[in-house]
Amino acid sequence: MIVSITPYLPVIFAAAVAFCVVVYVLADGFDLGIGILFLIAPREADRDLMMASIEPVWDGNETWLVMGGTLLFAAFPAGYYVILPAFYLPIVFMLFALVFRGVAFEFRLQTTMFRWLWDLAFAGGSIVATLCQGFVLGGLIGGVNVGANGMYAGGAFDFLTILGLVCGVGLLGGYALLGAGWIIWKTDGSTQVFAREVAHAALILTAAMMFIVSAWSAWSTPEVAGRWFAWPNIAWLAPVPLLTALVLALTWRRIWTGPDVGTFIRALLVFFLGFGGLVVSLWPYVVPRHVTVWDGIGDPQTLLFIGVGIAIIIPIVLAYQAHAYWVFRGKAYHHDAYGGSESSAMFDRLGSAPAD
Repeated sequence: MIVSITPYLPVIFAAAVAFCVVVYVLADGFDLGIGILFLIAPREADRDLMMASIEPVWDGNETWLVMGGTLLFAAFPAGYYVILPAFYLPIVFMLFALVFRGVAFEFRLQTTMFRWLWDLAFAGGSIVATLCQGFVLGGLIGGVNVGANGMYAGGAFDFLTILGLVCGVGLLGGYALLGAGWIIWKTDGSTQVFAREVAHAALILTAAMMFIVSAWSAWSTPEVAGRWFAWPNIAWLAPVPLLTALVLALTWRRIWTGPDVGTFIRALLVFFLGFGGLVVSLWPYVVPRHVTVWDGIGDPQTLLFIGVGIAIIIPIVLAYQAHAYWVFRGKAYHHDAYGGSESSAMFDRLGSAPAD
């Protein structure tokens, strides 16, 4: 059985890494979006409610970032030792930013005198982490400088590109759209109205940056242009941008109407379609234009070991997170600090009311 699936192992593990990345972007994207929108919320009560809405689930979302990085290292070591040196600085800054926003999340609720400082840390950490992810994405799309020995041959600051900045701004818009959709779904009243208003600007920014990045990729890389526009590929792939445009237009029209969860679901679909387009452009490379999934795959013994691990761990994590989201379904509500009265202590700590 092991021998029979060996030719498919690169594709299977590439799909596993892609799955972890997608789940991380979709899951952590909306709570990063909450941070991006945090400082422009008009009232302190709105910020309290925004934070309460993600309090029960935010820290579990970053599990997928760790899992994706570990899988890349174990399954595609040749890609890992090229990608990591190329993006040391944005990855390190991203991790520090995530730590800062995590600390701010826990400390903000406990303080009054310096709450503004933790507001800045939470929002700043979210923005810096998002921009760093954009620079990594832009670097992958633009290509990594690989030497004749197969090692990274660029400098520490090669990640600083205009394309990377455009991707970072696009992610700021996309995550803000996810965050706005989440707030619309999980809150009522003035906080929900604020989210509906800001969702329009986030949608415009997301659509504009998606168009620029797509055009840039096709213009700068003939291989990508050929993949999208050569016949018969264009007939098979045209539904991806067309469906993306349709979802964006529908999202614009339905921000103020329809079920509260609708904007959030459509924002998730926009990201999913964008990731699908990225896969089409970059496949089958781990390191674009240099290392394919077949060239960079690890040895069969390592793959067997980690394959057993992910077959056990991924369903457990999915089940745990699905249970958490189910338990804390319903609208969030405001609380001032951990604890509270005896009758509401549990929900004050968890920050979300159960569904009716």
